Amino acid sequence: MELFFGEYTISNDRELVSLDRVFELLKNSYWAHHRSKKIIEVSLKNSICFGVYHRERMVGFARVVTDHATMYWLCDVIIDPEYRGRGLGKKLIESITEMNEFKGFFGVLATRNAHGLYEKYGFQKAPEKFMRRNANWNNLMS
Repeated sequence: MELFFGEYTISNDRELVSLDRVFELLKNSYWAHHRSKKIIEVSLKNSICFGVYHRERMVGFARVVTDHATMYWLCDVIIDPEYRGRGLGKKLIESITEMNEFKGFFGVLATRNAHGLYEKYGFQKAPEKFMRRNANWNNLMS
């Protein structure tokens, strides 16, 4: 998938995704700042990755984990702070949720913020329906 709008491109071409750039973006996030580059590398290999590009520079990222049959998990959605406020996050979420590959699937995500953004694309708060098991980041990939 490749979508052009203005000076920006959204693509799920794995060859365009830069591990170093994703690591740089995520190290400043509240949810992934503790992840090592190795953990991020493994997560990219096992996900469908989407990049937002301004010319050739990756300025946004998201990934989807799916069983390709019933559900997907949208995660690690991030836009470079210098590029926020330009509608890039909206276009990224819209592009992913409108893909034929995911239409009709049950979609989940976890976020502390931007609920209003995700609600525009059909996500609903469901705090009493989900449970979680926290990761022990010290033991991962050791």
